[in-house]
Amino acid sequence: MRKKLAAIAVLAMAASVLTACSSGHSGAAPSADAAQFEGRGAITYVQGKDNAGKVQGLLDKWNANHPDEQVTLIELSTEADQQRQSMIQNAQTKSDAYCTESVDNVWVAEFAANQWIMPLPEDQLPKDKFLEPVWNTGLYRGHLFAVPHASDGALLYYRSDLLKQAGYDHAPATWDEMKQMCTAVKALPGQENINCYAGQFAKYEGLTVNFDEAVHTAGGQIVDPDTGKVAVDSPQARKGLELLSSWVREGLIPKEALNYKEEDSRNAFQSGKLVFLRNWPYVYSLAKQQATDIHFDVAPIPGLAADSVGASSLGGHDIAISTFCKNKATALDFVKFYTSAEAQTYMLQNESLAPVYTELYENADNVAQFPYLPTLKKSIEAAYPRPQVVNYGDVTAAIQDAVFPTLLGESDVDGAIATLTSKLSSLIAN
Repeated sequence: MRKKLAAIAVLAMAASVLTACSSGHSGAAPSADAAQFEGRGAITYVQGKDNAGKVQGLLDKWNANHPDEQVTLIELSTEADQQRQSMIQNAQTKSDAYCTESVDNVWVAEFAANQWIMPLPEDQLPKDKFLEPVWNTGLYRGHLFAVPHASDGALLYYRSDLLKQAGYDHAPATWDEMKQMCTAVKALPGQENINCYAGQFAKYEGLTVNFDEAVHTAGGQIVDPDTGKVAVDSPQARKGLELLSSWVREGLIPKEALNYKEEDSRNAFQSGKLVFLRNWPYVYSLAKQQATDIHFDVAPIPGLAADSVGASSLGGHDIAISTFCKNKATALDFVKFYTSAEAQTYMLQNESLAPVYTELYENADNVAQFPYLPTLKKSIEAAYPRPQVVNYGDVTAAIQDAVFPTLLGESDVDGAIATLTSKLSSLIAN
């Protein structure tokens, strides 16, 4: 499985190379030059909002040992789209305000192609310790531009207490079984108004992720990783979109979920409004910490057939160094620290972030503390990357523009797929 997924990631990266060449970014990507990493002193670390409030504790560990090379945390919006825009604006002004940056792995090609982030010395990093599909997210044209510091695979959170009351001792293997379980739970006394399922369906990056997962779960693709061409006009992709839109029509996905982002959906689940939730691993520790009578467990995303598994989008963040950072020597050392086993363990224990090192999923102490780790590893190994293209911002916007009206019931599946095919073909061709 690992070799297969590594091949998928490499092919997807090849597709992004073809796209970059057709988008005005010709020529070979620059390689790392040791002479570029000069300058020591204070730096910044930039990321999205730290909902758990634990990142500063990790930075404190660095700062305690580097009194002359302090790292200051800069927190951006909770929304991925706004984080990306803030980083782009900083780069376009060639500001040194942002030094090291936590970038969504689908931004790597765009940031590297525009020379907003620097190539990194691969030989100074422990490549063999990383999950191979995860390591490949930091590559652009065969060069390393970002180092994964947190992976992500979707998990299905489910109310194990309610399923037990309804006569089930397992998670749903298929979407049809999930529907049956919802019906059984709603028949329980006092649960008549509970909603069945939610993901992140507001018109933002979460919608792209959830659509991408539905398409891959149905056996389809948005962009063919072999050719780099648009592949969303297929029976499988239609089936994936119909799955989501039909669940909205039937009320299995509540209308309010069309406004949900990650935190909205987490709060809905933790407040007892949902039987099932698709979300990232970070939810696990937050939900366990909350004083509540709700009992839950996690499982992989269901498949469409009993002998299939649902496909997660390969999420996660990589740390990169801004081209305009002044103290690049310090920045490189910080990148090594932030992607070390020590840092990985800290973030796993404090924020439930998915590790990028294989060994941490197999550590007995970790599994005892985080029983979901084997499930999460399976999710990541079975995950697919979102379209890895240089103009990803335009591509994800096109996906959201086509899919959201369909979930609202304002357009049909065939029309949405036709619109999306036309738009993506234009974007990738240009």
